Amino acid sequence: MSSIIQLLPDHVANQIAAGEVVQRPASVVKELLENAVDAKATDIKLIIKDAGKSLVQVIDNGSGMNVTDARLCFERHATSKIRQAEDLFSLHTKGFRGEALASIAAIAHMELKTKLEQEELGTHIVIEGSKFMSQDVAVLPKGTSFAVKNLFFNIPARRNFLKSDTVEYRHIIDEFQRVALAHPKIHFSFYHNGSDMYNLPPSTLRQRIVNFFGGKTNEKLVPVTEDTEMMQIQGFVSKPEFAKKNRGEQFFFVNDRFIKSPYLHHAVMAAYEGILKEGSQPSYYLYLTVPPNTIDINIHPTKTEIKFDNESAMYAILRASIKHSLGQFNVAPVLDFERDANLDTPYHYKNLEAEMPTIQVDRTFNPFAEDKPVKSLSSSSFSSSSSYKKTEPTASWESLYVGVKQDTEVITGDTEFVSGNNNGFTFENNEFSFENEEVTSSLFDDEEVEQTVHKTYQIHKKYIVSPIKSGMVIVDQNRAHQRVLYEQFLVNMTVHHAASQQLLFPINLFYSATEMELIAELEQSLINTGFVFEESNKDYVVISGIPVNITESEVVVVLDQLLSDLHNGIPENSFSQNDTIAKSMAKSLAVKTGAYLTEKEQENLVNGLFACKDPNVSPFQKPTFITMSVEDLDKKFAL
Repeated sequence: MSSIIQLLPDHVANQIAAGEVVQRPASVVKELLENAVDAKATDIKLIIKDAGKSLVQVIDNGSGMNVTDARLCFERHATSKIRQAEDLFSLHTKGFRGEALASIAAIAHMELKTKLEQEELGTHIVIEGSKFMSQDVAVLPKGTSFAVKNLFFNIPARRNFLKSDTVEYRHIIDEFQRVALAHPKIHFSFYHNGSDMYNLPPSTLRQRIVNFFGGKTNEKLVPVTEDTEMMQIQGFVSKPEFAKKNRGEQFFFVNDRFIKSPYLHHAVMAAYEGILKEGSQPSYYLYLTVPPNTIDINIHPTKTEIKFDNESAMYAILRASIKHSLGQFNVAPVLDFERDANLDTPYHYKNLEAEMPTIQVDRTFNPFAEDKPVKSLSSSSFSSSSSYKKTEPTASWESLYVGVKQDTEVITGDTEFVSGNNNGFTFENNEFSFENEEVTSSLFDDEEVEQTVHKTYQIHKKYIVSPIKSGMVIVDQNRAHQRVLYEQFLVNMTVHHAASQQLLFPINLFYSATEMELIAELEQSLINTGFVFEESNKDYVVISGIPVNITESEVVVVLDQLLSDLHNGIPENSFSQNDTIAKSMAKSLAVKTGAYLTEKEQENLVNGLFACKDPNVSPFQKPTFITMSVEDLDKKFAL
């Protein structure tokens, strides 16, 4: 019987490995940028075309490779980073597997140009799908240039699963940011479709963050510094008032390597406990330096997951460091429960100089005298010197009615007031008035009084109950308002131009370069909803008009929520764009659970809901109301 187990050819094994290493163009960007950093480059250029689908090129001025290394680097498990297994526990480089270049070369057209500094000529190699097409000698500058073209050309299924150019480009920016933030001393340049997107000169960490996320970021940062035997912490966190809805600007770096750690993220959130709004996320840029032998990086091919030796201790140190920084810079309130307020110096004594106390001596005092002088306590001296005052008993209110019995009766005529058993006393009616007289008669007949009936009731500031013929309707106020606003915004954007209210003082809003690109793409749709853009720049936008159903204070909330919802990409067709914008704005502006509504507001909300085209569900396909019939209530009370 012939054997059925065979060794896979190298190009097939490389394609299989590429499935884990190369998931999208951003994966290629990450691997090539990290190789350039490992080559000790001081100037790195990233060139992208069609969101990396047509071209991903990285040019650096690093150490370069000779002819043998240039040919060998495309083999699997060929690397210059480690020599033996023990080196995995003392890693000082980004890569160490030796799989990235072989995996990329198996699924793309790849071109390599490299030259050592001491050599006169360099090497030019062309590979297509793991096949060496050519190898030539070329005149090149010092360093290395990798060009990856037509990614996934031989795996059409993987290429079809790629997202739109906008989404893929956003993933590339994320990878570029992670590498550039980890190495602020390196000059990075980024070009997309011939346009200069980023030009980041060597700078400090704070300047690199500001260059990425806009000049307004500088005032948001709070420095964090801690040095312990276990680890060193450097970096910045944002002030609580600048927290955002999304988790975009959150970066952990361990030994200059970007990682994802929900456990450490929880430590940061614990430090902000009590000073953040619910649902808000702070920004942070934290750099942890730990001994290489205390972490394990070899867990996942993307190398973004790390295992620590003592995670609980790192959690405590990180949480305490951030909490200390927020308190040190007067960002978080500081409460000292052990302080004794009685020891505080009063304000009117604060600036006074101390005086020497005077000594007073009673020279007539003799402790051995037998007869001690006693002051006479006469009535006059007592009344003048003593603070005691004899209080005269005041008459009680009952004394006003002495001789008047309780069994009085009121004669409602115009002549007189007569008390029963009054012993001859008579009082004229026009001389007395009683404010506390109880009025028992009604000004109107019962038939003329219009009975006001409550048509809606609010329960727990969350649900609105409205009676109907068959029973009652229970409406979720938040979801119902979302549906009403959603259809209003859709009509404004698709049927007719929305009304806009002009602002007396335009609003300046600052955003990062990525967020400004999103706003530029959505500008026409936002104009249709009622926004008026007076000016746009690379890091800020000026708004001079807003929709009529939005207040000035809600503009920032609406746009932040919109950018958060569209962070993973904008739909291609215009209707999907309008639908996404309408959903996001409706979610931001809808009345929240816990908000009190007047009876008129409740009625308007219920009437507006049932005037919608689809009142049954919210824009996010959740039920807006339920009905409960009288029969259902009877069943609840049935024994």
